[in-house]
Amino acid sequence: MPHKFLLLLLISLLASPAKADIPEADRLLMDSLQEIRLNKLDSALNSINKLLDRYPNFRLAQLIKGDLLLARARPISTIGNAKDGRDQQADLREEAKVRIQAISDPVNPNLVPEELLMLSADIRYALAVDAARSRLYVFENTASGLHRVADFYVTVGKLGIGKNREGDKRTPIGVYTITSFKPDSELEELYGAGAYPLSYPNEWDDRLNRNGYGIWLHGVPRDTYSRPPKASDGCVVLSNEDLMQMQRYISIGKTPVVISPSLTWSDPESLSVARDELNEAIENWRNDWESRNTDRLLSHYSREFSDGRNDFKSFADSKRRVNAGKTWIKVNLSGLSIFRQPGQPDLSVITFEQDYRSSNLENRSKKRQYWQRENGRWRIIQEKVL
Repeated sequence: MPHKFLLLLLISLLASPAKADIPEADRLLMDSLQEIRLNKLDSALNSINKLLDRYPNFRLAQLIKGDLLLARARPISTIGNAKDGRDQQADLREEAKVRIQAISDPVNPNLVPEELLMLSADIRYALAVDAARSRLYVFENTASGLHRVADFYVTVGKLGIGKNREGDKRTPIGVYTITSFKPDSELEELYGAGAYPLSYPNEWDDRLNRNGYGIWLHGVPRDTYSRPPKASDGCVVLSNEDLMQMQRYISIGKTPVVISPSLTWSDPESLSVARDELNEAIENWRNDWESRNTDRLLSHYSREFSDGRNDFKSFADSKRRVNAGKTWIKVNLSGLSIFRQPGQPDLSVITFEQDYRSSNLENRSKKRQYWQRENGRWRIIQEKVL
């Protein structure tokens, strides 16, 4: 009769993807769990030894090996059958749970997150963190749409996500950009092989009075392979090997990172209606700006609008004064990207390059706008020149 190792382990292989689609550490872990499920404990021990030969600091694998050795003396009832280190064992059980979920209940590879509604052609890759799954997904932006090319196990804040205050041990929710890279030579050992700082807080965080700083994608100390699902001070943490593999997908200052409580997965075709609706709203806004009809232009802005300096009233007064002095206006937009704010389907984040020309002024700028659906209509609630 098989040992009672953990219910999740016993069902872990009911819907497994092809092994080629699984990161090596998870694949080797799966091999061992398969053999545990079949009560082939000697074979399972051999598999876990192979995993530890490749990743000697993988603490979850160390714990499973200890249980397999213990199984020679008595049956196992759960992961971490020893009586000491209970808190650490609980953390490792949670890690086992989400790693098994990635294998036994994978997201359909043909689905994409609604949060990545449209990417401009110059963005080759986008990163999306699903905190509920402790997973970071990488999508390639191609002529035929988004294609998932990789995914990695990640750690988030000790107290989960939804950062509001400095030191709250939470990972922020939102749409961010990787701003730079810090090599390990500039970092404490905690951050492992390197770090990619994110653009937290962004203007939406500022609007909501969220504070704090130093939210990074980074590695782990070299004495460990990975950390539990909730263990950071707010950063998104990967194994050092995964962080190095992810380098190929990152373009500093350009790669977007969406962090969500739980990504909303959809068939790409089903997103066309939402994408077309927002594109139409943006085009109408552009046309009404060119018309020099200020009332029509202002109808595209929420009464709660802010650009960080002006509220709606002062912004409207300024537009009326400026437009009164022009005989023509031309506005061209390029490099348009559209994101859904995670967890808020009625809030979208738009970035684009703006080429503005008028009878007395010309300028080019990059903008980010937040469009909010109000009574069925999309309106601009926040704007920033980047």
